Amino acid sequence: MNSLTDPQLLRDYTDRRSEAAFTELVRRHVDLVYSAALRMVGDAHLAEDVAQGAFVALAQNARQLKDHPVLSGWLHRTAQNLASKAVRSDVRRRVREQEAATMNELLSAEPDAAWKHIAPQLDAALGELGEADRDAVLLRYFERKSASEMAQTLGISKEAAQKRVSRAVERLREFFAKRGLTVGANGLAVVITANAVQAAPVGLALTISTAAALTGTTLTATKAIAMTAVQKTVFTATIAVLAGAGIYEARKASQLSDQVQTVQREQAPLVGQLQQLQRERDDASNQLVTLKSDNERLSRNTVELLRLRNEISLTRHELVELQQSNNKPASGRAVTSPYGI
Repeated sequence: MNSLTDPQLLRDYTDRRSEAAFTELVRRHVDLVYSAALRMVGDAHLAEDVAQGAFVALAQNARQLKDHPVLSGWLHRTAQNLASKAVRSDVRRRVREQEAATMNELLSAEPDAAWKHIAPQLDAALGELGEADRDAVLLRYFERKSASEMAQTLGISKEAAQKRVSRAVERLREFFAKRGLTVGANGLAVVITANAVQAAPVGLALTISTAAALTGTTLTATKAIAMTAVQKTVFTATIAVLAGAGIYEARKASQLSDQVQTVQREQAPLVGQLQQLQRERDDASNQLVTLKSDNERLSRNTVELLRLRNEISLTRHELVELQQSNNKPASGRAVTSPYGI
C-alpha cells in the first residue's frame, strides 16, 4: 500500500471497496488535516470533529476524486469549509483582530512565539491562493516533497514547480504584510516548514477509518457531520468496542511515540554539532583536494627542472669537448713558425 499513489488508492477503494486503501489514505493525510483544523478552530476536540468530517466527505466523494492529482489540496479546502461552519464568524473576527495587533512583535520574537501569531491566519492565507499555488505550497512545505517529486505530481517541469512555489510564498507574505506583519519570504517558508504539520492524536486515524467505513454504508456525509454531541458519544463508544484491540495497541504506540519525541529533543543539540562537524569535514576535504593539486603541480615542475638541468649539463659537457677539439693540433701536420724557421 505504501508504494501506491493517492489516485491509485482511491481507485482501489471505489472499485473494490478496499478498506485497507482508505485506511492508508487516512494515515497519509490525517496529520495535515488535523493540524489545519486545529489552527482554524483552536480547539483539539473540535479539530478532531472537523478532521473526521473531512475524511467522511472523502469517502462519499472518492469516485469523483480518484483522478485528482493532489488530494491534500482537496482535503485542506474541505477542512477549511467545515471549520468555517464549526465556529461563529464574530469569534473568528475577534481572533484575527487580536492576532493582527501583535503581528509587529514577530520581528524580535522567538520562532515558537512567531508561529503562535502566524498559525491562526495561515489557513486563511492559503485559502486566498489559487488552487495551483495552494497545491504547490502544500506539496513543498506540508508534504515535504522535493522539486522533482512536485514536478512529477503536477505534470510540469522542475523549474516551473520551483517558480510556482516561490510565487505562492510571495503571495502569502503579501497577505501577512497587509495585516501588519513584515517578514521575508524565506523566513516565512522556514516557519511554515518547521511547524505546519503536527502529529494527530494517536488512534484518530483508526477512529476515522472505522467511522468512514460505517458511514459509507449506513450514514450520509451530511448526517455524520451534523451529529449531536450525544450521538457522537454513542457512535465513538461503539467504535471503541469494535476496535478495542486496535485502541489498546494505539495507546501503547502513544507511549512509544512520547518516548521517541523525548529522545529526539535530547538529540537536537547533537544534530547541530553533527552538522558543524560535517561542514568542517567538507572544508578539510576541499583543502586536501587543493593541497593534492598543488603537490602534483609541484612534482611536475620538479621533474621538468631536473630534466632541464640534465640537458644543460650535457650541453656544457659537449661544449667543453668541442672547445678542446678545436684547440688540439691536427694529426701529422707540421706547425710552422711565423718567422719561417
